[in-house]
Amino acid sequence: MDIKSQLDLIKRGTLEIISEVELVKKLNQNRPLVIKAGFDPTAPDIHLGHTVLLRKLKHFQELGHRVIFLIGDFTSLIGDPSGQTKTRPNLTQEQIEENAKTYSKQILKILDKRKTNIVFNSSWFKKMDSAQILGLAKYSTVAQILARADFSKRYKENKDISLLEFFYPLLQAYDSVHLKADIELGGSDQKFNLLFGRQLQQDFGQEQQVVIMTPLLEGLDGVNKMSKSLNNYVGINEEPGDMFGKLMSISDELMMKYYELLTDEDLDDIKVEGDGLATDSQSHKDMHPMEAKKKLAGLIIEQYHNKKKAEFARLEFEKIFQKGDFKEVEVKKGKVNADEISIFDLLDNPEINLKGLLNLKGKNDFRRLVSQGAVKVNGNKISDINFPIKADGTEYKIQAGSKRFVRICLKKAV
Repeated sequence: MDIKSQLDLIKRGTLEIISEVELVKKLNQNRPLVIKAGFDPTAPDIHLGHTVLLRKLKHFQELGHRVIFLIGDFTSLIGDPSGQTKTRPNLTQEQIEENAKTYSKQILKILDKRKTNIVFNSSWFKKMDSAQILGLAKYSTVAQILARADFSKRYKENKDISLLEFFYPLLQAYDSVHLKADIELGGSDQKFNLLFGRQLQQDFGQEQQVVIMTPLLEGLDGVNKMSKSLNNYVGINEEPGDMFGKLMSISDELMMKYYELLTDEDLDDIKVEGDGLATDSQSHKDMHPMEAKKKLAGLIIEQYHNKKKAEFARLEFEKIFQKGDFKEVEVKKGKVNADEISIFDLLDNPEINLKGLLNLKGKNDFRRLVSQGAVKVNGNKISDINFPIKADGTEYKIQAGSKRFVRICLKKAV
């Protein structure tokens, strides 16, 4: 593949390259480049937000380069301060090890196992004595660290910043030195750390790595970065039906960004009605936004499951949500000692047992679904877990997730 074609593939879905001139120079060396991306195993599941970088690593594999998937089991003990407004809670070694195991399995849904080198940064940091690790501090200054936006903001607001957090960028940068990385990938919130890697490589007499940054993927709420803690994520290990339902909930505005970052579709072929790009002569070929979103959901699910499961998930979605062909529990009747009761309290109410009717694992499962906009009462999404249910004989239709429907009718006990 010629350099231009390689650049087109690499630049798809990237936010910034530092620098493109250096990247071209490295590509012209006609050798397998060392491509590094680091992930701290702070949670057991990989979601679509993580796959933006993983897919970019896959592109480099397709171009014949050497991909290093770095698991920061040592740096996880500190916690990356990037974008944080307070010190991260510490993880135990056991939590980190368990999460790392799941990462190793999940990434191979995307990356080629034969071309992927999985490494743990504890393998070199644990061999360094305290003097060697502390010696890295001479390559940076307090003023330099405090210049980064998140630290500066916390410092001005008189919020705690641990000395360990000061060390995180140094340790991430040293990973690049140890691995002699040619290119490091990271999200836009990692810019400070990524550039630190360039600086430290130069200090150690190495050729500086090229930094490639990808945009942060907004989650299902369309506002915040996809995150498990915010319950706005789609996990790659989730059931196809759940993935399909979640992906159909994203906004039309966000859909094209998902196409660009999460699929290999030619964006010129994705024409959506009302996107402002269609001409009168081609408008009859444009997809309805609903159809475009179904196609997107199918493409994503196919990557992490298979085509058959993706097609089945689509059929189930259409059957339930578009044709109304779903099964629901016959009206469950009960009495309560009040004029109304919150839907949350109905979960474990002995007369109703809404938790069992909706097949929920527990109250936290219900909270999660509400936060994701996946709970509806009489067809309307609710955002309050204490949504009131009147005990006046009114029938309520409650939906949780894609396939769980019940009807309840309450009366006040006399």
